[in-house]
Amino acid sequence: MFDERELAATRPEGMDAVEWQLRVQLAACYRVFHARGWSEEIFNHITVRVPGREAHFLINPFGLHYGEVTANNLLKIDLQGQPVGAADYPVNRAGFVIHSAIHAAREDAHCIMHTHHTAGVAVSCKAEGLKFNNFYSAFLSGNVAYHAFEGITVHPGEQDRLVHSLGASNCLILRNHGLLVTGRSLPEAFYFNYVLQRACEVQVLADSMAGANTPIPAQALAVSSRDVGLTDPDNDLHVKLFWAAVRRAGLGLGDLVH
Repeated sequence: MFDERELAATRPEGMDAVEWQLRVQLAACYRVFHARGWSEEIFNHITVRVPGREAHFLINPFGLHYGEVTANNLLKIDLQGQPVGAADYPVNRAGFVIHSAIHAAREDAHCIMHTHHTAGVAVSCKAEGLKFNNFYSAFLSGNVAYHAFEGITVHPGEQDRLVHSLGASNCLILRNHGLLVTGRSLPEAFYFNYVLQRACEVQVLADSMAGANTPIPAQALAVSSRDVGLTDPDNDLHVKLFWAAVRRAGLGLGDLVH
C-alpha cells in the first residue's frame, strides 16, 4: 500500500514532487501489468507526460522486464526520444515513435498504454475488428479507432498517420499488431486498457462457441457508453477508485522505488 509520508520521504533531492508521484504511480502500473500477465517481456510501453512547458514524458528503460521497473529507473525523454538527465538504459525506438507522436498531438493524452495482449492481438487480426456485442465492448461504442499495419513502428513517417487514425478516440486497435489506449490520467488509461482487453477476451471466447452472437441494439450501446461517465471530464471518480483498489493489491512502496 502507498503511504504519502513514505512517498515524500523517498523523493530524490531536487526532483519535483509531482514528477515523483507520477514516477511511483507509473512504476506501480508496470508492476500491475507484470502481475496480470499483460507485459511483453522487455517490449511495449506505458508512458506518462510530465507536467510543464517542456514536452517530456516518462517511459520504461529498454532492457528491463516490467517487474524490474521502479520509480528511480524510469527514463524521462523528450519528443525527439532523447533522455532528459542521466540515463542508464537506452530508449526503445518503437516506444518513442508511437508515444511521442500521440503525446505531442493530443493534449488530453496524459497517459498512453500499448499492449500485445493475446486476445487483443487476435481481435486486431480480424477484418471486423472489435464487435460491440458484449458488456465490455458496449462501454467503448464510438470510442474505438483503427490503424493499418505498416510494419514495426520505428519510422517517423508513420507518426502523422497514427495520430490521424486515432483522431479523438481513446482506444486504437493497431491492425495485426495490438492495442493502444490513451487517458487524461493514468487511472483513466488503465480503465480503458482493462475494458478493451476484457472486451477482446470475451469476444474471442464467444466467437469460439457454436451459435450466433446476440446483437446489442444501437440505443443500448449509446446508453452504455454514455453511462460509463467518461464523457464528463469531472465525472471520473470510478476510474480513480478502480485504480486505487488495483494499486493497493499487494504493491509495496519499497518495491516500486528501489
